[in-house]
Amino acid sequence: MLHVVIQELLQKAPVILDGAWGTQLQARGLPVGACPDEWNLSHPADVEAVARAYVEAGSQIILTNTFGANPITLERHGLADKTVTINRAGVEISKRAAAGKARVFASIGPTGVMLMMGTKTPEEVRSAFLVQAQALAEAGADGLVIETMSDPAEALLALEAAKTTGLPVVACMTFDSGKNRDRTMMGTTPEQAAEQLSAAGAEVIGANCGAGPENYVTICRRLKTATDRPIWIKPNAGLPEIVDGRTVYRITPQEFAEYVPKLVEAGASFIGGCCGTTPEFIKAVCHLLANAG
Repeated sequence: MLHVVIQELLQKAPVILDGAWGTQLQARGLPVGACPDEWNLSHPADVEAVARAYVEAGSQIILTNTFGANPITLERHGLADKTVTINRAGVEISKRAAAGKARVFASIGPTGVMLMMGTKTPEEVRSAFLVQAQALAEAGADGLVIETMSDPAEALLALEAAKTTGLPVVACMTFDSGKNRDRTMMGTTPEQAAEQLSAAGAEVIGANCGAGPENYVTICRRLKTATDRPIWIKPNAGLPEIVDGRTVYRITPQEFAEYVPKLVEAGASFIGGCCGTTPEFIKAVCHLLANAG
């Protein structure tokens, strides 16, 4: 049985998600290599501006600026002691920006630890996710999104921690490896990911980052064949290119939006963008759907 929040959202499917956060914060002055999550404390107005721009563009769900706000990742920036504060602030900022017009699903990204290397135990990783998930839930998030995962073992630890909150949990992997760019970095196929995450209790299964919308039409279809859960898709604005030291994405908002009917046909119930996408992309998606025959 799907969580009531997911059931309500699906009545208006496809549900429009937000776009990229990191590139939007960089456009507002976040230095490359700095900790984006810390901006919840030092630059809350800039973070809120990103969130509000997506709400105004038509996003029905926006995320939070908490992608790297687990204690293991924050420790690298000397901020582990601020884990709870940063996560709570992230939810509060997005909720303020949403102003009741959009749901707020809080972002949980990977720790950056390769479990197979043994630098952290599975229990340490799960505990890190637990601290983050509970802080996000206590701050009032409507749901949790585990995203950009390449190792199913880490995704399952994050999912286990997130499920303790009682909130609906979305679990997304990144498919950017292999000859056809249809596997995670660890070699996991969409079918394997969908089966494992569904069995572990994810409410929604998805894919984000790693590739553009063209690639994710096929990924979406394959995820859909392997699970009865709704599908969440957030492609990049194509593959990045480095031009004069800057990362450039070539796909335009209109080109991106043209893939939306294909994603819906392939089984996507939740559609947004990842790296390189902006509020203009979300506007283009909303415009296309509003004018679809």
